[in-house]
Amino acid sequence: MSRQRTLVLTGASRGIGHATVKKFSAEGWRVLSCSRQPFDARCPWPGGEDNHIQVDLADPHNTMEAISVIRDKVGGCLDALVNNAGISPKGAGGARLNTLDTDLRTWGQVFHVNFFASVVLARGLKDELAAAGGAVVNVTSIAGTRVHPFAGAAYATSKAALKALTREMAHDFGPLGVRVNAIAPGEVETSILSPGTDKIVEKLPLRRLGQPSEVAEAIYFLCSERSSYISGTEIEVNGGQHV
Repeated sequence: MSRQRTLVLTGASRGIGHATVKKFSAEGWRVLSCSRQPFDARCPWPGGEDNHIQVDLADPHNTMEAISVIRDKVGGCLDALVNNAGISPKGAGGARLNTLDTDLRTWGQVFHVNFFASVVLARGLKDELAAAGGAVVNVTSIAGTRVHPFAGAAYATSKAALKALTREMAHDFGPLGVRVNAIAPGEVETSILSPGTDKIVEKLPLRRLGQPSEVAEAIYFLCSERSSYISGTEIEVNGGQHV
């Protein structure tokens, strides 16, 4: 009997993360979910509470503590790590926070969750990833390459940094047999969409929002054997928005 493959996923509780849990579970993977919230008993996938790690990725100490918990749970082999957690704080009335009005603490919080946690988790789990010949997928954003009408400056620059980190990690983890890639979603139909998104959608080549399940499919591809010689790249999942 073959070993069940294991995924560690951050930001699992909604949107793209939720769809990713469903996709990997349907493919027979064990999914360890990480989020700020405790396990919600309404979540329908197998494993439930035993496979949930409550962690505040904005707190470096808490993130480091979570690594030892994850290592105990995976038992020496980790097939995939998906760094999907991301925060995009807004100003009063949902206003976009630009470089002039983003508080320094907010910059720090955003970068800890969106950027630093990704390398801290991957480095802390490198032995388990190497043992499985695993893969890392970092979730970046269309906002990492252009000024976006809703995504704030801290969010956008953290995602641009995460794209560069993907390249660096692919270089460093490759000799361990671990592939590292990124996906850059555009306008995806989740609860964090801002009012006015319909104006962006009108100008997209595909003229529609993306679905979380479509993003989850791209993540699964990068964690599967079908992408076994792909590393250090970022796949745009945005209906042509980047063109």
